[in-house]
Amino acid sequence: MKSIHKIIGIAFAVMLLASCSAHYHANKNGIPPGQAKKITGAQSAKDYAPGQQKNKNKN
Repeated sequence: MKSIHKIIGIAFAVMLLASCSAHYHANKNGIPPGQAKKITGAQSAKDYAPGQQKNKNKN
């Protein structure tokens, strides 16, 4: 009975740890906003920041 509890406990711990992951979302070019600004010669890096992309396609 103890071995069944250990197996269930280990399986539960593995499922909890497997569900945790970190994701890094870069812009479409994979370069930081400041570098994209330098390449294009823009005045602000705001247009290249991931959080500002939703504002870019407003109609």
